Amino acid sequence: MQLLRRTGLAALAFIFLLGTALGAAAQEQPLRAGSKRFTESYILAEVLAQTAAPHTAVAPVVRQGLGNTAIVYEALRSGGIDVYAEYTGTIALEILKGQASMTREAMNAALRPLGLGVAVPLGFNDGYALAMRAADAERLGIRTLSDLAGRRELRFGLSNEFIGRADGWQGLAARYGFTHAPTGLDHGLAYEAIAAKQIDVIDIYTTDAKIDHLGLRVLEDDRHYFPRYDAVLLYRLDLPARLPAAWAALQQLEGRIDEHAMIAMNARAELQGVAFDVIARDFLAAAQPGAGAAPRSGEGARGFMAKLFGPDLGRLARQHLMLVAISVGVAILIAVPVGVAVFGHLRLRALVLGLTGLLQTIPSLALLAVLISLLGAIGTLPALIALTLYSLLPIMRNTVTGLAEVPTGLRDAGTALGMTSGQNLRAVLLPLAMPTLLAGVRTATTIAIGTATIAAFIGAGGFGERIVTGLALNDRELLVAGAVPAAALALLSEALFEALEHFMRRRRAARAP
Repeated sequence: MQLLRRTGLAALAFIFLLGTALGAAAQEQPLRAGSKRFTESYILAEVLAQTAAPHTAVAPVVRQGLGNTAIVYEALRSGGIDVYAEYTGTIALEILKGQASMTREAMNAALRPLGLGVAVPLGFNDGYALAMRAADAERLGIRTLSDLAGRRELRFGLSNEFIGRADGWQGLAARYGFTHAPTGLDHGLAYEAIAAKQIDVIDIYTTDAKIDHLGLRVLEDDRHYFPRYDAVLLYRLDLPARLPAAWAALQQLEGRIDEHAMIAMNARAELQGVAFDVIARDFLAAAQPGAGAAPRSGEGARGFMAKLFGPDLGRLARQHLMLVAISVGVAILIAVPVGVAVFGHLRLRALVLGLTGLLQTIPSLALLAVLISLLGAIGTLPALIALTLYSLLPIMRNTVTGLAEVPTGLRDAGTALGMTSGQNLRAVLLPLAMPTLLAGVRTATTIAIGTATIAAFIGAGGFGERIVTGLALNDRELLVAGAVPAAALALLSEALFEALEHFMRRRRAARAP
């Protein structure tokens, strides 16, 4: 019991130090710009950050690819970010559950009690629409959504967010009488799927660069279902008072980005592979008073090796290692004492192992979404909690299994020598159970390395950041540039655990005589 108390105190101290470190980091107050997980949002987040950067003492933080509207809005509401580019139709229908005709004044009145506001219309409309291959549309005589409704043989591949949105598929299907069963796809992958003729109809944003590039026809919304989606800034009301100079700079973006400029920026990212920060820098340089045509930085499309060994490699590696090390460390401090405590109680052991096993069945993104809602925060903290929960089962299960494998005679020998239960645990049971327990830690570490890539969806960083961006851009090289380091880290952890187990075997063999 004394061992359990000590371990429990160590766990509490560790968690306290972690919370203190996170709290200290939170005291720094840079501008935090967020983005959703599609090309345009990535670019606009960089535009916001670079616009504010000359007017802030601390460099702005860009939290890219946080996920769909619900996650990014929750990040803003909870204070995880200060501002991001949103669209009026989304705010009215998806966030406020209002009417498409809602004015900006009405939006601000509804958002004010939440500490949020809408301002700075950027100057372009990026609406939802459905599109199909132009050759097929011409052959079938389809020009409007009403024409499309009667074509049940066509295969719909729609983004998962569009399928679930209040202003998305369900309302559109009701307005036009669609009876199709759409397949859910990532927005970036849908373009590749329609080009490969795996699907026939996709949802698009009207400023997407690949519409013309792939020869798609945007179908007319003849029953006027979709509202306008004018790009604006959705921000926390404390931002102007906290960073007045940065906010004044952001206000200068009003009306500065038209649809042609946005399509051109999207094209540079999606068709030429130019980095988001480079695109934003070139746009802002061209937008300066007296500037001529938009300059083009020397950086263009990057090859695979440049993406793999890019300047972000060290930062992503540190973030990934931190997520894995802390989560597995906390899981050890929790799972080992609990495993020891329930080992001698069969029913309690079955209950505890069953509950930890149940955690493994919860999809990673669903668990992260629940934690964001409960904690009111995005980023490192919910990611660490999720990874810790996923690491509990293998460590706890192997702790119990290792203790159960100790022969009864050896347990009784310790008692016969006059050892207390605590002494018997420390001197006999745990040393003999250590190889099995270590195997559980090894499994948990491998699981954590793989699962940590999902943490990038909520702004926790790591190698998943490249994977998320690669999905948004449909960039296979960037996807692989994120997957390869994660796989290398998993192989490295396997090698370290193998070396540790080899050392332990040699040590036991040396003691055997």
